[in-house]
Amino acid sequence: MSHAHLLSLCTCPDQPSAERLAEALVAEGLAACVNILPGAISVYTWEGRTERDTELVLLIKTTAARFDELQRRIVALHPYDVPEVIATPISHGLPAYLDWVSACTTH
Repeated sequence: MSHAHLLSLCTCPDQPSAERLAEALVAEGLAACVNILPGAISVYTWEGRTERDTELVLLIKTTAARFDELQRRIVALHPYDVPEVIATPISHGLPAYLDWVSACTTH
């Protein structure tokens, strides 16, 4: 199976920003589906200090062809200066589901 499909991850500081971002990505055809998972505790270094925050994790299903646009849109809409935008290839999946992801992200 090709790596045409991606699972992208992004964290958000609160429910309203997570929902705004998820809805925009789906409405604009950059993602087929975005799951919002609450309750993540993130420990990270920022500006020389160790920080600890509660965040929400977005699981974004998209295609490799749309990733650059998706990344640009997240950066434009996100409240963080440097949002987490990473992706990993989906190596296996239900073919009908992956076809649906492709159909939703084709413009």
